[in-house]
Amino acid sequence: MLLSRLFRSLPLLLLSACLGCVPDARAAPGIVGPVVVDGLSDAAAQRAGVLPAAHADLRHPAHSDQGRILFVLASSKVHGSSTLPASISFGEVVHAWDTFHAAGYAVDFVSPDGGEVPILDRYVGKDMEPRRKDERIMRGLRHTARPAQIDPSRYRAVYYVGGSNAIYGVPEHPVLQRIAMHVYERNGGVVSAVCHGTAGLVNLKLADGQPLVAGKRITGYPEEHERQDEPYFKQFPFLIRKTVESRGGLFHALDGDQAYIEVDGRVVTGQNYASAKQVAQAVVDILRRQAARPPVRGAKKA
Repeated sequence: MLLSRLFRSLPLLLLSACLGCVPDARAAPGIVGPVVVDGLSDAAAQRAGVLPAAHADLRHPAHSDQGRILFVLASSKVHGSSTLPASISFGEVVHAWDTFHAAGYAVDFVSPDGGEVPILDRYVGKDMEPRRKDERIMRGLRHTARPAQIDPSRYRAVYYVGGSNAIYGVPEHPVLQRIAMHVYERNGGVVSAVCHGTAGLVNLKLADGQPLVAGKRITGYPEEHERQDEPYFKQFPFLIRKTVESRGGLFHALDGDQAYIEVDGRVVTGQNYASAKQVAQAVVDILRRQAARPPVRGAKKA
């Protein structure tokens, strides 16, 4: 009797064993499971506010994804053709990221070369040092997207980060220029910058060929505040105030280190490091006003 029951159960045992040998459906061809990024799923990384470009195809349209801000950073580790070290301004990233994140916006990072951007210790104040352990931000700064990976239809605003390297590689990059102007003209979005990040605006042109800054109130880090007798200054390919004015912009700056911003339509600029939070908040305010009325599409100039 016992042997008979064993023979009757044998087919069930064999079926169970075979089922146990079937690969996980997530590994089967044509079925893709969650992408894992440094221990986080892609969904968790997006909730944290950033998904590294190495694990996300940012080129595909995401028309339901209306709450993203694109941070534009420079890749250069040196000033011009010298060996003088250069860096992004870490605090200008953090203060703006905190403001956008608190307002419910996700942030992506792009740089001319993609990958990790330079952060020099001297550009990280004591108050910012603990944030170097904040993986929500650091993961994005280690894995910035390349410009070709970016789908500009995803973004409500671009934010040009300053730092000593912001004047190299970003202002002349044609794909970054097209991204910014798509966000501004086709998405009806905001173009913003802080400190040396204003260098990224000087070559932007509207569809009619006019400079974006023409006739607009603009601020940024002016050359009169630079240490002009230092070797780094001799590497600058252009001067921010002089170039903005040559493009028809109305450049304003204050003496001293106090925060100062200019808001002219959908262009927001800040003079210095202390202005980063105010720039981000001004961008949020504009986007909230837009959200209270039908979306603007195909705006030519504002």
